[in-house]
This record gives sequence, C-alpha cells and structure tokens, in this order.
Amino acid sequence: MRKRKETRAQRKPKATTADVVGPPPGSEHIRPKWQPHYRRLMALRDYLLRRQGDLTKDALEEQPSYSTHMADAGTDNYDRDFALGMLSSEQDARYEIEQAIDRIRNGAYGKCELTGKPIEPERLEAIPWTRFSARAEKQLEQEGALKRASLGPRDTVAKGQPAGSEEPAESAESAAENGE
Repeated sequence: MRKRKETRAQRKPKATTADVVGPPPGSEHIRPKWQPHYRRLMALRDYLLRRQGDLTKDALEEQPSYSTHMADAGTDNYDRDFALGMLSSEQDARYEIEQAIDRIRNGAYGKCELTGKPIEPERLEAIPWTRFSARAEKQLEQEGALKRASLGPRDTVAKGQPAGSEEPAESAESAAENGE
C-alpha cells in the first residue's frame, strides 16, 4: 500500500471579535481636526442615552393608580406623557448626533450636504451635528424643504372648531352666528 501523503489544507486564521463586530468605539482613526467634535458628539450621545433611560424609567413608574385621587392620577398621566414627549424629541436629536458621528468616521463631516462646501467652523462649534452651512439651511427653509415644529400665529384656530376641520375660521364663525 502506498502511503498517503498528508497535505494539510491551508486554514484561514480564526476570526477575532473585531472582525465580527467591528472595532471598539474610539479605536477608529479620526482626523485630528475633527477629534474635539467627535469627543463632544460622543459625550452628547452618551448623555442622551442615559437621559432616555431615565425618562423611560420615569414613564414606566408613573403608572396611574386608581386608588388615589383623580387629580393625582391626572398629574401622573401628565408627567408620564411629558416624559414620553421628551423621549421622542431626544430620540430625534440622538439620531442627528449618530449621523454626525458616522460622517466623521467616513470623512464627510464638515461638508455641506447641499453645496459640498465646508461648513463654517463657528457653526460646527454651535451645532456639531449640523449637515448644512448656514446659507444652505436658510435657503432650504425659504423653499420649505426644512420644516421646524413651531406654533402658529395667535388666534388662528377658531374657538369651537373641531380638530382637523378643513373649514376656514371665518366660515365656522359665520355658521355659528347664523345658528347652523
């Protein structure tokens, strides 16, 4: 019998944790120019994560207790709704911060997404997660592409007009005067 020549197949090295889940936070190469912004954004993100955890905990703890007075239950409901509203708005802020961190990592940070020109350093200092230069954001707001949550002018909602009604305020008032 002939001896079989043992050939060992060349095996690939075993995967490391970094190969599977990526490098640990902070180990990626960040350009020195953006490191202060990166550290600030990471601190803001961590702060919001902790705060969101606290708000979630507060919202869960504020379960209405029907054995208490109705006014206390109403206050508890208000507190819970307020905490959930804060949680929602902070989720939006955290998303913007995460996007800015990704832009730092992939080299797109500090460039206006509309014009491709550098964003003013003062603007990045004031709003480190911004995606647009001040001029580009002003243009987008004028064109209606960016909408900010805001209150309408005073007295723009007619008293007694049902929510979501398409009827203008003047028509609702004249209908009320005519007894309709």
